[in-house]
Order: sequence, then C-alpha cells, then structure tokens
Amino acid sequence: MQKLGKNHGRYLGQTIEIRSVLEQIATAAQAHGWAGETLCETGGFPIMAWHLPATHSQEPLRRLYLSAGIHGDEPAGPMAALRMLQENAWPANLDFWLLPCLNPVGFTLNRRENADGVDLNRDYRTPQTAESRAHIAWLERQGTFDCYFCLHEDWESHGFYLYEQNPRGNPSLAESMISAVRRCCPIDPSATIEGRTARDGIIRPVVKLQDRPDWPEAFYLISHKSPQGYTLEAPSDFPLPTRVAALTMATAAGIELLTRGLNQPRRS
Repeated sequence: MQKLGKNHGRYLGQTIEIRSVLEQIATAAQAHGWAGETLCETGGFPIMAWHLPATHSQEPLRRLYLSAGIHGDEPAGPMAALRMLQENAWPANLDFWLLPCLNPVGFTLNRRENADGVDLNRDYRTPQTAESRAHIAWLERQGTFDCYFCLHEDWESHGFYLYEQNPRGNPSLAESMISAVRRCCPIDPSATIEGRTARDGIIRPVVKLQDRPDWPEAFYLISHKSPQGYTLEAPSDFPLPTRVAALTMATAAGIELLTRGLNQPRRS
C-alpha cells in the first residue's frame, strides 16, 4: 500500500461533514443504550461524553476511556468512533466512556486548532480554552480508568504507530494492537518518530510531566486519571477507510486484552 502523496505542509486529504457524523454517532449511541452528557457547546456544536455501563459483573470489570477528534484535521478518529458504535461489539465487563469529538469546530475549518486558533491538545496543564476547561471539569467528576485510548492521526507518518504511557510497568497492550493493525495498514518502520525512539511502530517515551508547560490530553490522563494509556496515530496520507480501520482494529485488540484480564497489574 502506497501513500497518496496529498499532504504537503499540512493535512490535505479527505474531509468529513462533522455535523452529520455527530448526528450518526448520537443515533447509534442512543440505539444501543449509551447515556449522553453535554460537556459544553462550541460554535453551535455540543461536545458530548457517552457512557455505556458494563452489563455483567464478571471479573475483571474494566473501566475504559476513549477520546477522538481533538484535532480538526484528523477525521479518522470520529469515524472510527462511529464505526465502533454502529458495530456495537462490546465485552459485557467493559464500563466505557467515549468522547468522540473534542474539537468539532476544527473539522469545519479542516485545521488542527479550535475556532480561536488554539491547539486544544496543548491546553491541559493550565487550561485556557472553554473546551479544555469543560473537559477537565467533567473528568474531575469521574472515577479513575483502567486504561485510556486517544485516537489521532499524523499527516507526515509513514504508517501507523502508537505511544504507550505505562509508568507502573503493567503488561503492555501495544504489541497486540500493532499486530492487529498490520493486517490492514502499514506500520511506521522508522527508528525515530516525532523525535522519539521507536521500535516496530511503538514509542515508549520517558516523560517528565512537570518539565513540560503545554500538556496534551494524554499527560493529564496519565497524571490524574489512569495508570496506563495509548495514543494511537493513524497515517493521514493513506486512504481514510484504511486509517479508520487501523484505529478501529487497534482499539478492538486493546479492549480484548483489557477485558480478558490479560493485562492484570503486576503485583510486588
């Protein structure tokens, strides 16, 4: 599979009509028993959090957080959320919170930032935007999660890759997610991605959170809400269906391991 060669200096690939996508997401979520909550409104769009409680108390009960659409030039994330909602194939012991689009106005502009030109994914340490403040306020009302997934794209990448944050050394989900994606999308083979050491599409950064003033969402989550998490990066210069499939398959593989109890925390 070859790159399309459309992206030059920024994302110039296929776009989506975000209002229609969000309407379809709401329809699918409501049809399958998800409860919705509006975090705030921006530019005439609600930013929604959806919750699907576990339907069976079998052990281990797992609490998962997934977000998408924080960058308005990364359409595969909301589309992957829509596909997963429509397929409705969730383990019974999964307690799931889904935020399918954190920056809807960005999609109307086909740009990374919000309406005011702010990158929301750098606004989680001392939040200035209404979107990030509302999101953090909502997160503070929730309990902790066993794991988080943040769905992204990278318009410069040569294939799919992911970041793993796992400071407690819990059993990793990363290799299984990469193996699942390999069936539908190339994996970025680079030894260095975004200035960080990578191996087989996996980046395990050693990050001193307090040294960085502009936290992305994942930094807030790993600092306050979850012991383990993954930022999934689909390659934006490949066809949109390929990117959607990559994010969907990676998420499904991670959920399977998480809910089967195969990543039980290590005990000292």
